[in-house]
Amino acid sequence: MAYWLMKSEPDVFSFDDLVAKTAKGETEEWSGVRNYAARNNMREMKKGDEAFFYHSNIGKEIVGIMKIVEPAHPDSTAELNAKGEVVWECVDVQSVKPFPRPVSLAEIKATPELAEVELVRLSRLSVSKVSEAEWKLISKMGGL
Repeated sequence: MAYWLMKSEPDVFSFDDLVAKTAKGETEEWSGVRNYAARNNMREMKKGDEAFFYHSNIGKEIVGIMKIVEPAHPDSTAELNAKGEVVWECVDVQSVKPFPRPVSLAEIKATPELAEVELVRLSRLSVSKVSEAEWKLISKMGGL
């Protein structure tokens, strides 16, 4: 299993929104990503991989865990390129569990063991990789 971090602005789509969809048996298409590195990360995702849900802009904190339920497929919100192809892809996700205590970006930056986490090093990347060691430490910091 691989681990990831995926960002969303909570006033657009929050972890609570995902929890509500999951409770109804629905999935969420993680659409709208228009960055090649982030898209490529989603192309690497496998069904069953887990991702931290990060509230960006408002809160700037990891608030929960979600899982990948469908691997990369064409993004339904993407326009076709000049060749008539869909360039942008996305994955489908469902919530797993909230963090008992959100983990803020400030806390992550203040933790020496997390100095290399992509959230800090590649701060503008909306879909990033998380190592197993980083996953375990951040999960512990969040009360799991």
